[in-house]
Amino acid sequence: MYRLQRSRFKSQAVMGFRIGSGIDVHQLTAGRKLIIGGVEIPHHMGALGHSDADVLLHAICDALLGACALGDIGIHFPNTAPEYKDIDSKILLRLSYEKVQALGYRVVNVDSTLLLEKPRIKPYVAQMQATIASLLGVDTDAVSVKATTTETMGYVGRQEGLVAYATVLLEKP
Repeated sequence: MYRLQRSRFKSQAVMGFRIGSGIDVHQLTAGRKLIIGGVEIPHHMGALGHSDADVLLHAICDALLGACALGDIGIHFPNTAPEYKDIDSKILLRLSYEKVQALGYRVVNVDSTLLLEKPRIKPYVAQMQATIASLLGVDTDAVSVKATTTETMGYVGRQEGLVAYATVLLEKP
C-alpha cells in the first residue's frame, strides 16, 4: 500500500502542480494608509508595518514562495532592511512571483480571504482582483478575494488588526 501511494505522489509531482498557503496579520493604527490588495481604501486607520503593510499581498507572497519551498516574505524582504522601508507591496508581489517563475511555474489561481470588521471592502474587490491579476499575469476570474468579520470577537473584532489568508495553485507547463 505504501509503495502504491508513494508512486502516485511521484506521478503528481511530475505533472508540475504546487499548492501554497500564506497568512499575514497587521495591526491597525491611526496615521497610516489602509492598502489592501494594492488598493488604497479610505479609512481612519491603516495597517502598521515596515512596508506599506498590504496584508493581502503579503499573504499571497507567502503562498507563492511557500508553494515552491522558498521560505517566506520575511526571508526575502526582511523588515530590518532599509531598502524595504515603506515599499509598495505590489513590488514585493512582483519580485516574489519572479522567483516562482524562475523555477518554471506560473499561477493557475489565487483564493484569498480577509478578516476585518471595518471598512467593508466589497466596493473594492473588483479593483483588488484586477490589480492582483495584472501583477500575476492571469485573468481576473483566476483571483478570488473574499472577506468576513469575526463577529466583534478578538483583536480583529475590536478593530485592532486585520488578517489575510491566501492559497495559490501553481503549474509548471
